[in-house]
Amino acid sequence: MMQAPPEEKKTEKKPLHKHIEENKAELDRMLGVGETFDVAVHEFTVAEKKLLIYYINGFADSAIVTMVMRDLNDLKDKEWHTDVFEELYHKYIPFFQLATVKTRDEFIDKLLVGQVGIIIDGETRGIIMDAKKFPGRQPEEPDTERVVRGAHDGFTETLVINTALTRRRIRDERLRFEVIQIGQRSKTDVAIAYIKDIANSKLIEELKDRLQKINVDGIPMAEKTVEEFIIGKTWNPFPMVRYTERPDVAAIHLLEGHVLVFVDTSPSVMITPTTYFHHVQHAEEYRQTPVVGAYLRWVRFLGILASIFLLPLWILMVMHPEYVPKELDFIGVKEQGSIPLLAQFLLAELGLDLMRMAAIHTPSPLATAMGLIAAILIGEVAIKVGLFSPEVILYIAVAAIGNFATPSYELGLANRITRIFLVFMTGIFSLTGFMAGVSFVLIVLALTRSLNTPYLWPLIPFNYQAFKDTLIRMPVPLKGKRPSIVRGQNPTRQ
Repeated sequence: MMQAPPEEKKTEKKPLHKHIEENKAELDRMLGVGETFDVAVHEFTVAEKKLLIYYINGFADSAIVTMVMRDLNDLKDKEWHTDVFEELYHKYIPFFQLATVKTRDEFIDKLLVGQVGIIIDGETRGIIMDAKKFPGRQPEEPDTERVVRGAHDGFTETLVINTALTRRRIRDERLRFEVIQIGQRSKTDVAIAYIKDIANSKLIEELKDRLQKINVDGIPMAEKTVEEFIIGKTWNPFPMVRYTERPDVAAIHLLEGHVLVFVDTSPSVMITPTTYFHHVQHAEEYRQTPVVGAYLRWVRFLGILASIFLLPLWILMVMHPEYVPKELDFIGVKEQGSIPLLAQFLLAELGLDLMRMAAIHTPSPLATAMGLIAAILIGEVAIKVGLFSPEVILYIAVAAIGNFATPSYELGLANRITRIFLVFMTGIFSLTGFMAGVSFVLIVLALTRSLNTPYLWPLIPFNYQAFKDTLIRMPVPLKGKRPSIVRGQNPTRQ
């Protein structure tokens, strides 16, 4: 069997030819000019020298390309006092973001991210104009992090817009965005954001090292693929990093000393390092007075606890009525369904997830109608035919509300899996199963580390001041120290 010829290695940086025809033939072959409709090339003659302009339709700003081509046409009969390259680069190309490249691979890489390239006959250097204009939407408030009062802008799928939204809130010359390209084929821009004199330098270097070691052809799933490479192989359902689509949330974490990861094509920004308690706080708490913010936080805590423990505890009390105080006799089962309680809860959990996925894939005008059908018709009929007892529907609904009150979508999914595990353990092994299940979950969380950060901090290891700040929304003027868990260079905020 004949073997296919090996592909040209990207590590071999071949310089641009001095003869423009050789450059054109090689670039046309590599870019597929004539095969793919979106790669365009135009040829000009300026001062008896041939010029080639390469760009990608849809990426390059058409207004800038048109302007440059018009100005080059006006220069056809001009007499040059120095070489063409220097006069074009320093004088006659009316654009402020110019750079030079010396290799074909570098020229193509710049072209594929939306920039415009110019090749000049007799020159071994090319001119690059950063005239890209990516298609994208305007900043809008993210659906999963809405606030009643406060900023209503959010990150988009364009990296430059996201960095600008962040820098608008932190006008500090020490704010850094370092870009690394990931993916041999996708060449996706990934930016590490930090404040130079605050963030932990060891964490910055570790993140850079892990990102540079990513060896994959592309990351079309953007930040989630990057997270899996950074965190490593794990079957732990709990999120190891926190995501946010709000620029104000990203900015406050930068000021606390965290290091952020921005991935082009994604509106979600990765916050590192994070603990379990980073996922249970919401921007709304800091948009209200400290007392109201603390109240909202406690209501949210109760909702999260209910989403995890309410169902297994209710099953335990139904299985052992002797555990129930007389004052709480009403919480038992009044109408037993046709199938065992454990099976009812497992079916209800699966049905709830099925309805959630159906709502995601249902067109918006029909989503409300679908929800009414699922909630009223299916739930009501299931009770009447004896498939479910009314209490099962009630408690599964309360648990679902607690899930929706969880600020982090990823943590809400992890809590749902934990709840199903505890329901199963309790239904099979009763009190022993409940205690064993809770102990197992706590041990897993206590042993979990995210980028060398204890996941249950400040509970394990215990830190009184940080734990108090977690439970109570403290006034900002009283928070003079940055969280010690980030191990930043400058622990003082004021």
